[in-house]
Amino acid sequence: MVPRHIGFIMDGNGRWAALRGLPREAGYAEGLKAMMKVIARLAERGVEAVTVYAYSSENFARPSSETAAILSVVTGWNAAYDGNMKVTYMGDFSRFPQAVADSIAEVERRTAANTGMRLNIALGYGGRDDIVRAAAAAARRGEITRQTFESELSSSTLPPLDLIVRSGGEKRLSGFMLYEAAYSELLFSDKLWPDMTEEDADGALDEFARRTRKFGA
Repeated sequence: MVPRHIGFIMDGNGRWAALRGLPREAGYAEGLKAMMKVIARLAERGVEAVTVYAYSSENFARPSSETAAILSVVTGWNAAYDGNMKVTYMGDFSRFPQAVADSIAEVERRTAANTGMRLNIALGYGGRDDIVRAAAAAARRGEITRQTFESELSSSTLPPLDLIVRSGGEKRLSGFMLYEAAYSELLFSDKLWPDMTEEDADGALDEFARRTRKFGA
């Protein structure tokens, strides 16, 4: 059994760089390489969608230089990507420079008709913020039901979130897709994100296949 949708909390990029005496920017660049290796293997194995937690709404408290480094990696990748994945973003982009929002809109437009895996990138995203925003939108529609609420979530066009993998040794969700995670399987790795490989992707799928999902039953 292969999960349809996997979420990755890509933790440990900064620590990876610090251990090597490199600037944090180098960690994010290596983390991007690891991300592409992992999702390529998952696509080969039949996973339909991957959501990666690139930058949380709480990360705005970090030094502006670090935010700039992350956004530079993101916009550079957006401009260069020429594969068959359908790329989408979710989050609040209003606090980013206009060039970042333009870059997001352009890569979404360019890949909209692609037929490969769906790569959804959470940028400026917080699960609690998304819940509040979706609830407010449902209320404005005058019909607060589970169906209307879920249709307003940023993840509404994605398959159910089957598996969440967090690297870096921490064992928490840190605001990642909190509503969607209700029945997700959780897998935690001590590896720092830039060290993740295709074999780790295979291992995550194998572990998922061993689990028995009961959905509260």
